[in-house]
Order: sequence, then C-alpha cells, then structure tokens
Amino acid sequence: MKKILSTLVLVFVLFISTTAASASTGTYTVKKGDTLYRIAVNHKTTVSNLKSWNNLKSDTIKINQKLHVKKPATKKVSRSTSNEVVKEFYVTSTAYTAYCKGCSGITKTGINLRKNPHLKVIAVDPKVIPLGTKVHVEGYGYAIAGDTGSAIKGNKIDVFMPSTSQALNWGRKTVKIKIIK
Repeated sequence: MKKILSTLVLVFVLFISTTAASASTGTYTVKKGDTLYRIAVNHKTTVSNLKSWNNLKSDTIKINQKLHVKKPATKKVSRSTSNEVVKEFYVTSTAYTAYCKGCSGITKTGINLRKNPHLKVIAVDPKVIPLGTKVHVEGYGYAIAGDTGSAIKGNKIDVFMPSTSQALNWGRKTVKIKIIK
C-alpha cells in the first residue's frame, strides 16, 4: 500500500511539473475560430509581435498550429489598463462600415465587425501604426488598430462605424491620434 501511494504521489508530481513547464514555455496551439488578434489580446501582446516571433508573412493561421507567445519571465502582469501616451500626431480620418459593397465584415486581424458592431476598430497603414496597437482617436475614443484598407496609406485612418449613416456623418476630418502603451 505504501509503495502504491508513493508511486501515485510521484506520478502526480511529475504531471504537475510537466504541466507547469509547458505553460511557461510560451507556446499556444491554435484552436478553431482563433485569430492572431484574439491570441495577441489573450497573451497581452500585439499581432505584429506574434507574426515576428513566429516568422509569419501573413495573418493566416491553421488549427493545431503551434505559436510562440512570449511572456515576461519575472515581471508581474498588472490587470489595470495603461493609458500612457507614447506618441501623438494628426491624421486624416474617414469612416467605414462592415456592409460596404464587397466587404466581408472581417478585419485584417480577424475581427468580425458584423457580429461585434459595438467594437471600436480603426483601419491603419501598418507601416505607421502596427496592427494590434491601442489608440485614442479624437472624437471617436479608444480603439484598436485592427484593419487595413487599400486607400489607407501614410497618416490616414478609417474609423469603423456600425451604420452607413454614422459613417457618412463622420465624413473626412483631421483628428489627433494618440498611440497608447
């Protein structure tokens, strides 16, 4: 009985240490419905970081694909949201909806805007504002840089609006944008 009990304890200890080791390796297995954006948010990083760490040339991921998701080794993760401004500049802003002709409603980072019309998302030039970046747009509020557009080049953004009338009311304007840490 003592031998069985000690064997069970050993198996339990090995199981726990193996589970802890795999959790700390910083890998994630892609599941059905995952997007790089959701994985980045869940692991407190950006889509750009995930693509860089995994040598991804596009936003395409596959079920059961293993992704490296780096986690801070000793730094504690705060649950508070930082609103520290890293950079401010002016951009030309227009608006778009998920229902334009030829639009799928799915952003470049995989956000389904038709199913989530309440989300604040902007389309950006990733060379200026990396995808996955938290921003504050004057007159629009806090948003995520989660989409791109063929006409969005340089210091231009497109803010997502749930309806065509809201997008038309936004029009074209110059707004201050703040990049948030």
